[in-house]
Amino acid sequence: MAQVKLYGRADRLRARREAWSELVHASLVEAFGLPPEKRFQRFIGLDPADFVYPAGRSEDYTIIEIVLFEGRSVESKKALYAQLYTRAAAAGVTAADLEITLIETPRHDWGIRGLPGDELELSYRVDA
Repeated sequence: MAQVKLYGRADRLRARREAWSELVHASLVEAFGLPPEKRFQRFIGLDPADFVYPAGRSEDYTIIEIVLFEGRSVESKKALYAQLYTRAAAAGVTAADLEITLIETPRHDWGIRGLPGDELELSYRVDA
C-alpha cells in the first residue's frame, strides 16, 4: 500500500499532472512491485505565496510524499528514488527540483476496506 501526495506550485503541477501520475506510479510498480491497478495519488497545488522553498530551486520544485506500509528494504527504497529521479528528468524536472519523503507506518495503523491493514490479504509483498 502506498498513498502519494505531490506538492508544488498549482500552475506547474497542473501542467504536468498526467506526466507526474504516470512516472510516480511506474516507479512504484517497478521498485516496489505494486500492482498496476493500485494507484492512490493526490496533487496539492499551492499558490506561489503559500509554497516557500530555498534558493537554488525553480518554479518546478516539487515534493513527493509517500505514506506506505513499513517493511521494504533500503535497497528497494533506493531503487524507487533512482526511478523517480530518472523519470522526472525525462519529464524535464531536475534533481534539484525534486524532493522525496517516504513515511512508513505499521500495517495495523491503517484502516482499509473495513479492516485493520494487518488483517488484509494482499496480492503483493511489502517486505522486499
